[in-house]
Amino acid sequence: MIRGFLTVGAWTFASRVIGFVRDVMMAATLGTGPVAEAFYAAFALPNMFRAFFAEGAFNTAFVPMFARRLQGGEDAGGFARDAFSGLAAILFALTLIANLVMPWLVLAMYSGFAGDQRFDLAVGFTRVTFVYLPLIALAALLAGVLNAAGRLAVPAAAPVLLNVVLIGAMVAADAMGWPVGQTLAWAVPVAGVVQFALVWWAAARAGFAIRPRWPRLSPEMRELAVVAAPAFLAAGVVQVNLLVGRQVASHYEGAVAWLYNADRLYQLPLAVVGIAVGVVLLPDLARRLRAGDEEGGRHSFSRAAEFALALTLPAAVALVVIALPLVSVLFERGRFGPADSAATAQALAVYGLGLPAFVLQKVLQPLYFARGDTRRPFRFALVAMVANAGLAVGLSPLIGFLAAAWGTTIASWLMVAQLWAGSRAMGLSAAPDARLRARAPRIALAAAAMGGALWAAQGWLAESLVTPGLRYGAMAALIGGGIAAYALAAQITGALRWSELRAALRR
Repeated sequence: MIRGFLTVGAWTFASRVIGFVRDVMMAATLGTGPVAEAFYAAFALPNMFRAFFAEGAFNTAFVPMFARRLQGGEDAGGFARDAFSGLAAILFALTLIANLVMPWLVLAMYSGFAGDQRFDLAVGFTRVTFVYLPLIALAALLAGVLNAAGRLAVPAAAPVLLNVVLIGAMVAADAMGWPVGQTLAWAVPVAGVVQFALVWWAAARAGFAIRPRWPRLSPEMRELAVVAAPAFLAAGVVQVNLLVGRQVASHYEGAVAWLYNADRLYQLPLAVVGIAVGVVLLPDLARRLRAGDEEGGRHSFSRAAEFALALTLPAAVALVVIALPLVSVLFERGRFGPADSAATAQALAVYGLGLPAFVLQKVLQPLYFARGDTRRPFRFALVAMVANAGLAVGLSPLIGFLAAAWGTTIASWLMVAQLWAGSRAMGLSAAPDARLRARAPRIALAAAAMGGALWAAQGWLAESLVTPGLRYGAMAALIGGGIAAYALAAQITGALRWSELRAALRR
């Protein structure tokens, strides 16, 4: 399982690093003005619906059912074809309807755009980018097929292509004199075609050459719909949380871009760890529970939690302690100025406080989904949604756009508390083992020691971090020093055993 985490995590890390290059270029060329905010809105809308139909709600129900059929020798390929065809029909209908009502859809998410140039730009951009939804959602279903079959590398590598295509689009726009915002909007569906083609080819090579056919409501599809319905609703609650944050941000000039860039930074560790854990843990738990292997399920859950904490806690500490240098060095150039860095860093620090909660949700939710229980996570998400909306709207008159970030962070910790409390009745497979109970506080101690070292190093390197020609080297030294400090503290406290990591890498 650790090998699976490392495979998915490594490719996700590569995608996010290239994504940083993309975001740095976008910040420099678009800045935080109307075109930037309009494009970020247009990019967010199809990705909001993606949470329902891609690696979120739909695959939450589909992957365990497909994995059980694959392990039991049933017609897993036929089940996948039926799911693919039904999902494709829904997606293409949704894309058509969304394009017809796009002005109202944009207003529903960004009411602060009304009456200024951001609105018309966002409507035009989103009509183009929304075509990405059916392509990437169907690609995600195929990725779920590959993950359940143990083919992890290609699905994890596919997101790299989105970033490569967008970077290429910006280079082409600069060379040809095209408008950057419009060029990026058209590049998004092109990236969707490329990603879909890659995972379809990989699925075909794995023996699942899935071709669409006329959708049919078979007993298996009825079962899938029953299991998926609460997950759809739960994903809807999550999207309402994001919607509230976007609505708050849209009423503050530049805030949509500030929150977007802060989100991109904390999404790096969240994606590398959280997605890796979610992709590997869910089918593994489903297989073990089907076989009645409670002890094996406990081991999988505990190792996933240990892996998540070991990488997430130091990342969260770093995002809080060195938020401003990170944002300044990575983004401050071109149209992205010092005021933008300061606002983005504030949001990043708040998101950093919630990073462990975001990742722990990815560890705890498979305990429910592997058992076919999607109802309780939905109820928990409803409670978190109410808390998020109340905080984001209630605090915005006091702290402005940061209310959106605080609402997201606090609601995420509330969600973790509910998931943890609900899992206590699941028996042995949901109980942390002795190794996890011993190592979790040691990981926290090692991360705290690293935070102290980063704080001291940040002061020592303060002048170099703002000096052109020196800032990149200073940031590399700061990050390298943090990694070394954490590695040393983890070895001293016993939080990590390097022999175990080396063995996992060899495997």
